[in-house]
Amino acid sequence: MASWNARSPSIVEYFEGEDFYRCGYCKNESGSRSHGMWAHSMTVRDYQDLIDRGWRRSGKYVYKPVMNQTCCPQYTIRCHPLEFQPSKSHKKVLKKMLKFLVKGEVSKGNCEDDPMDSAMEDAVAGDFALINKLDIKCDLKTLSDDLKESLESEEKKKEKSSKKEDSKESINSQAIEEKLGSGEPSHSIKVHTVPKPGKGADLSKPPCRKAKEIRKERKRLKLRQQNPDGAFKSFQAQSQTPSLFPSKTKSNQPKSLEGLIFESLPEDASHKLEVRLVPVSFEDPEFKSSFNQSFSLYVKYQMTIHQDLPDECGKTEFTRFLCSSPLEAENPPNGPECGYGSFHQQYWLDGKIIAVGVIDILPHCVSSVYLYYDPDYSFLSLGVYSALREIAFARQLHDQASQLCYYYMGFYIHSCAKMKYKGQYRPSDLLCPETYVWVPIEQCLSSLENSKYCRFNQDPEAVDEGRSKEPDRLQVFYKKAIMPYGVYKKQQKDPSEDATVQQYASLVGQACSERMLLFRN
Repeated sequence: MASWNARSPSIVEYFEGEDFYRCGYCKNESGSRSHGMWAHSMTVRDYQDLIDRGWRRSGKYVYKPVMNQTCCPQYTIRCHPLEFQPSKSHKKVLKKMLKFLVKGEVSKGNCEDDPMDSAMEDAVAGDFALINKLDIKCDLKTLSDDLKESLESEEKKKEKSSKKEDSKESINSQAIEEKLGSGEPSHSIKVHTVPKPGKGADLSKPPCRKAKEIRKERKRLKLRQQNPDGAFKSFQAQSQTPSLFPSKTKSNQPKSLEGLIFESLPEDASHKLEVRLVPVSFEDPEFKSSFNQSFSLYVKYQMTIHQDLPDECGKTEFTRFLCSSPLEAENPPNGPECGYGSFHQQYWLDGKIIAVGVIDILPHCVSSVYLYYDPDYSFLSLGVYSALREIAFARQLHDQASQLCYYYMGFYIHSCAKMKYKGQYRPSDLLCPETYVWVPIEQCLSSLENSKYCRFNQDPEAVDEGRSKEPDRLQVFYKKAIMPYGVYKKQQKDPSEDATVQQYASLVGQACSERMLLFRN
């Protein structure tokens, strides 16, 4: 846990009130509602806690739908990769990719089994303009200098009185100055139920067995009763499979997800596919060298799949939305080899990029952010294929960091047919929008059929355990100083200020409110 404590804190600006914007799902011009904040920087620990409270990021803009008011409620969904078993349709997609790589076979017809056109229209419904419209009027250079001066002042205080416990963590002021001077805007419940027929094994009953095995077992028992020694040994010898032939049971076992994805190709395979994990950083040589190719692919995808105009998917929009992340890269000793932070998973086919999956690797999960791909390869169902690769990747990371055991797929929108496909990756949970506990999706579906907005936690007495209980302990950055909200509010005369800060505290929860710095102008 100590390794998660970054030397630099998360720094956020909260926008009071709610944002109203066009819904990307039902197309209501002002039906989508959310709370939002701009993250100048954010630790992976804080972002993990925020997405576990229903928040999500689009570039550096972090937003939380107003669930009981928005036209299409968006429920955070997570899959359990360790227990995941690919369905028939998932296997079909993996086999289709294998046939293409080995023989160059192109499947006929359209891709009706690929519901994942865009792994995420979630990011504020793809409305990049929303981020540009934010009315934030703060001098970045001043903010940076103020914070630097404040931190230097705190360091001097520490030297003078080492016994005081006002500040227990040293903060890297230079790193914070770089973040703030970047030119960005400034202003579970477990309930075991017997599954329905065809929905899984009933663990209360013995496992199913083949009729042939049952007949053999009966013959053994009969022979054992007739001749406890010789006859049974004779039957045992007869039933043994000769070593020249492989075990039938072994060969009949279904292939694992990894077995289907990483099946070895012949030397004369028609195509070669390589998946590269690249940190989202212009300081990374691989990210920098592939940027133009990646950007060109993004433009082709947006214009073909989403019918964007050229000025709606320019380099500025691409960089701000998919290459600008507030997450600080961290490499703790108990973490995965690649570390935590934001990454692009690039799918290279025969030396060119055909798809890019944007992901965040966090302490407990791999979080899918967006996918864009070459429409010329739509026949490969790249949306489904990339999701299965990311699930397999989460399993791989779990082997390196045992606490990382989930795959977050963004938002599940039951009222939007196009976004319900996420519920097909089982087992998975939905986040209760009131108590922030995880509930198996099977227990939520019947409620969602009756109402768009639902509280999934069936315990009427249950409350949000991580709620803000001591708002005065919230950390504020104001006038060149970091201070608890209890000190800050004594200097304020505007009563509306308290309502805004209280709202922020209730949305981020007690833990994040004490760790993150809330900038007040």
